[in-house]
Amino acid sequence: MLRVSELNVYYDAIHALKDVTFEVHEGEIVSLIGANGAGKTTTLHTISGLIRARKGKIAFLGKEIQHVEAHEILKMGLAQVPEGRRIFSKMTVLENLEMGAYARKDRAQLGEEMERVFASFPRLKERRRQLAGTLSGGEQQMLAMGRALMSSPKLLMMDEPSMGLSPILVAEIFSIIKNINQQGVTVLLVEQNARMALSIADRAYVMETGKIVMQGPARELLGNEDVKRAYLGT
Repeated sequence: MLRVSELNVYYDAIHALKDVTFEVHEGEIVSLIGANGAGKTTTLHTISGLIRARKGKIAFLGKEIQHVEAHEILKMGLAQVPEGRRIFSKMTVLENLEMGAYARKDRAQLGEEMERVFASFPRLKERRRQLAGTLSGGEQQMLAMGRALMSSPKLLMMDEPSMGLSPILVAEIFSIIKNINQQGVTVLLVEQNARMALSIADRAYVMETGKIVMQGPARELLGNEDVKRAYLGT
């Protein structure tokens, strides 16, 4: 579904991504794990069209998208839940969700999509008239995920969904991610909580200083001694 080939990204003189290559198959949950500053968010932003690569290719559903505008990439079915949620705090929950569907042409289906989102996130339905800025951190994360799902993505990229959340909420968010995947949405997950990310992923890639340094089935990486030492605290 997604193939990233020899991606090189620079911030002025800083070489942020160095020949990053990986792929995501339909129906999978694939995790990108690594320390802060490893290049995970830059990778997602480049795939989304928010940052331009100096070199390399990105193919989504067989079409190269490295020169496609971000809003057109969204229309193709590739959505991102940004780090830090980035909700519209002065708009209601309902208005935030409607914003997620701005690029869709099938307006008649939006009611059904909204009900699907509310089925995944019952708390959002309860708070649909509430200003988004008054939600708790966990509810804001759910809203950011629901907003992205309103675009009816084929591939959902998620950037640090557990950031700043309590352990109970982290478990709930990861359970919802699994549920979304089981409903047919492929997931590319960037996450510092390596243990949780690997526990739900099919496959994973480990990033260090802008490079992919390890890859494999998530279960194998969970048992890998180097991964345990560097990312799992064991």
